Formats: sequence, C-alpha cells, structure tokens
Amino acid sequence: MSTATRGAAAPVRLGLRENWAQFTLLVVVNVCVGGLVGLERTTVPLIGSHVFGLTSDLAVFSFIIAFGVTKALTNLAAGALTARFRRRQLLVTGWLIGVPVPFALAWAPSWGWIVAANVLLGVNQGLTWSMTVNMKIDLAGPARRGLATGLNEAAGYTAVGATALVTGYLASSHGLRPAPELVGVVLVAAGLALSLAVRDTAAHVSLELAQRAEPLPVGETTSLAAVFARTSWRRRSLRGASQAGLVNNLNDGLTWGVFPLLFTDHGLGLGAVGLVKGLYPVLWGLGQIPGGHLCDRVGRKPLIVYGMLVQAGGLVLALVLLDRPLLAGVLSAVLLGLGTAMVYPALIASVSDHAHPTWRANALGTYRFWRDIGYAVGALLAGLLADTLGLNATVVAAAVLTAASGLLAARWIGERHPAV
Repeated sequence: MSTATRGAAAPVRLGLRENWAQFTLLVVVNVCVGGLVGLERTTVPLIGSHVFGLTSDLAVFSFIIAFGVTKALTNLAAGALTARFRRRQLLVTGWLIGVPVPFALAWAPSWGWIVAANVLLGVNQGLTWSMTVNMKIDLAGPARRGLATGLNEAAGYTAVGATALVTGYLASSHGLRPAPELVGVVLVAAGLALSLAVRDTAAHVSLELAQRAEPLPVGETTSLAAVFARTSWRRRSLRGASQAGLVNNLNDGLTWGVFPLLFTDHGLGLGAVGLVKGLYPVLWGLGQIPGGHLCDRVGRKPLIVYGMLVQAGGLVLALVLLDRPLLAGVLSAVLLGLGTAMVYPALIASVSDHAHPTWRANALGTYRFWRDIGYAVGALLAGLLADTLGLNATVVAAAVLTAASGLLAARWIGERHPAV
C-alpha cells in the first residue's frame, strides 16, 4: 500500500451507523450543554425571592427573559455565522463564553449579576446547542433526521432534568448557594474539553448537496433576511413550526418561573420542587428518542399536533389537583414532559425537511430564534399575569395558548418527509 493511500482520509458518508463515533461524542457534549442550563431550573427563582428579597414576580422572572432573548438572538446569528466559521469553532466559542456562569450564580452579590450571568448563558446555549443539532443533522443525512434530532434533544433535556434533581437535593441539604451552582464548573470543563475533540461536518454538508436531486430553485436566495422571512411567515409549514416552537417554550418558560413559586406556596419543600422540575425535562429528554424515531415512521405533523394538546392537558392538571400539590406537580410534569418529547424532534425535523441544505442552517436558526424567544415571552407573560391575576390564572393562560397553537399547527404544517 502506498504512503498516499495509507494517509488518505476516510471517505465521508452520511448516516448514523456510518458516523456513530462522532455522533456519540456530540451526544455527550450536549449532555454538558443541557446540564449547564439545568442548574437554574430549581434554585434561581427561589434565590430571587429568598436570597435577594424580590417581591415582584416579574422581577424574579427577569433572569428567564434575559436568557430567552439572548439565546433566541444567538440562535438566529448562529445560522448566519456558519457561513463564515466552522461549526466546531462556534461550538468551542460557546463553551468559552459559558465559563463564568456557574461562578456568577454561586456568588453573585446582587440580582443584577444573576441577570447578567443569564445573558452569558443565553449566548452559550445558543451557540453550543445550535452547533450540536446542526452537526448531528449533517452527519445523519435526510433518512434518519428525526432520530438524530431526538437523540440530540434527549441528551440535552435529560441532563437538564438530572441537574435540576441534583441541585434540588443539594439546595435542601446545603442551601440555595453556592453548592448547587458549582456542579456547573464540572459541566463547563467537560463540555469544553470534549468539544475540542469534535471534528467539523462541512464535508458532510457538501456530500448531501452533491447527492440531493432537487436543485436550489431559481431566484431563491440564501441570505439570512430571505430565509428569516421564508421560515417565519412565507412558507406555511415553516410558519406553523415556528409558532408551535414559540408556544412550546412559552409554556416551558412560564412553568420554569411559576411552578417553584406555586408549589412552595402550597407546602412543597425544595426536594419535592426539585423532583417536579427535574421529572419534566427528564421525560422530555428520554421521550425524544422514541419520539424522533416515531416521527420518521408516521410523519412529523401528528406528533406536533397531539404533543401540544398533551402539554395543554398537563397544565390544566396542575391546577385541578392543586389541593394535593405533589401529585399535581408529578402528573403535570409527566404530561408536559411526554407532550414536549413528541413535539421537539418532530419540529426540528419538519423544518429540516422543508429547507434546502444551502439555507437549512439559517432556517434552523430562525426556527430556534422563534422557539427560544418563547422563554422570554413566557416569563414576561407569567410576570405580568402573576402580579395582576395570580399564579393560577397564569397557568390557565398557558394551557389555552398551547392548545390553540396545536390547532394552528394542524392547519399549517404539511409533510415532506420521504418515508411518509
């Protein structure tokens, strides 16, 4: 064998089996990504009210608004940045920006520092999560895109839930700060180290472009502005996915802030609140593996529509059983988690189905912009409604909006997956 042959790079191929080692590494990276944001699920709303003495719910939820707006804008920028930088470069940059976050959460001298830490966390999550999902889609190719996104989101949101459980336990035994937040130091160090070992996927994108029979339509531009308009409102299916993503994270952002306050008001301790806040993203995470596989088999639309309706039912159940708060919290978390597990991979896969590879990264960035602006909208809505009408009315509003979003998705979203 010649020296040139021995030194030749392995051929680039699409598929989960063909890229299993690289794909697995990216799954582990996203465990660290999800774990970092999971630091805040149980403790930060209570830090606002108990440590810093905030009396306005809107003030307490301001950290979620800061996180949601920053993450949404970073998602949007990430799609455009992939045209100028390698995905791996952006992944590593995201981790470097996240380094100060756990230290700020643990020792912030004022609430403003917590809000500022969430600006950094939003940039970190926007870059790292966007790049892991884009790179997995690049590796998997079109046939297994739903399973690929399901595995990515499962890793991230299972880690969110696991970290919420751990921080709830640490808070109940060691206080709200600093022990729970220092778990994030390990996550940032591991995520950065593993990301340095990731290989870029530009060659896989080029291969898919070469294999795809459908050319870019004449006159269809790939600029960020054009793709933003195409994804946000001009294409019905992409519009339907964007609004469903926004409302999905609206109810997540709302429950992120409201549920710890609601259930502690009804007698639950920190450990029980940690269980409720952890169970929801764990089921959300683990459920996305069968959810992603199922949406490859039966199509994206059924899982999106029914998943939104299941979430609405979970929100209603939280109030119906509120006189038994632990049961209400657990059952609500189960339905919210399962409903979101149905929706999340199907929405990402649907957007990918309807986007040409040349502008798919910008389409996913636009979709993720609308999805994650839902955190900010949900927190803002929660703060305004909770301050004026109370926590119960806030949960009712979220249930109504979620059900309405599911019905809009049924009207607007079409199927384009090749197996359907």
